[in-house]
Amino acid sequence: MRGPRHTLSALSLAAACLLGACSASPAQGEVPEEEERTSPLTAYFEAFYGGDLSEAEQQARFEEENRKTEELVAQCMSEQGFEYTPNTSSSSVSFGSSEEWNPDDREWVSRYGYGLVNWPGREQAEEAPVEEEYVDPNSDYVASLTESEQVAYSEALSGPQPTEEELAAMEDGTWEWDWTKGGCYGQAQHEVQGEDPLQSEQFKGLQDEINAFYEDQPSWPGLAEVDAAWSDCMSQAGYPGFAVQFDAQNSLNEEQNAIYEAADPETGEVDEAAQDALAQKEVELALADLDCREQTDYRRKYEDVTFAQEQRFVDDHRAELEAVKAAAEQGR
Repeated sequence: MRGPRHTLSALSLAAACLLGACSASPAQGEVPEEEERTSPLTAYFEAFYGGDLSEAEQQARFEEENRKTEELVAQCMSEQGFEYTPNTSSSSVSFGSSEEWNPDDREWVSRYGYGLVNWPGREQAEEAPVEEEYVDPNSDYVASLTESEQVAYSEALSGPQPTEEELAAMEDGTWEWDWTKGGCYGQAQHEVQGEDPLQSEQFKGLQDEINAFYEDQPSWPGLAEVDAAWSDCMSQAGYPGFAVQFDAQNSLNEEQNAIYEAADPETGEVDEAAQDALAQKEVELALADLDCREQTDYRRKYEDVTFAQEQRFVDDHRAELEAVKAAAEQGR
């Protein structure tokens, strides 16, 4: 199997998403555009993983990395005694819909709620013509090999099949990618992309500190009061039982999962009436949530607490963060 692109741990990735959400466009009349603030850690996460690049720059980097990787794979496979045709025909990366994801805007929320059942670009995606079936340029060559040769080819290309222990680790989320066991692809990707600095032994301590920092988020001073004010507002609006803001959206996720689980086992079709009802419920709940966030000045107060904590973290770990940033930029 091919190895993944550089990734944060689950906690750090969630944190990075949170940081992005903090800088989303404000609702009308809530936070003036000129007062937009940037999370103290955002610049570092963007530098670590290329988020500071434009879409065009990210696309260009993706294509160049893919080209170099495929060429190295072909060279490696030849050394292993196999033929391999570099595959660069599908070197593209999707950035999603061009419509802005804006859960703080009333018009957006009135249309999409949280973006669970309906979301920007859904209609275009459903109406888009079916793409031509992907054809592996190496399929004919692989088909010409004997069964034992095909097994050897696969192992040379992507490494041996995962063991039972590795499969179990994938299930529980503890599995870690080891490029040395990824065959020619693992070797090529490692050479082209380099090592994720934050995941390296050199900076493992910082990664652990980042994870611990976000694990401690519920106890950050002042955050409980922000959530309590929002929760009380939601109760008065007829939506009791939500302790923190994410609880509202998560309650709908559970209902959405139940609809998917009840889908027709043969066609995969879901109950459209149930979907429509959930979509309406989602919009009503999301609007109440938005009202309460505006009434309690939730976003501003949440940012105050979050940014203050992040700034303390940056101040305490600035040298390490700058070192990872420099390593990441050097590896591009």
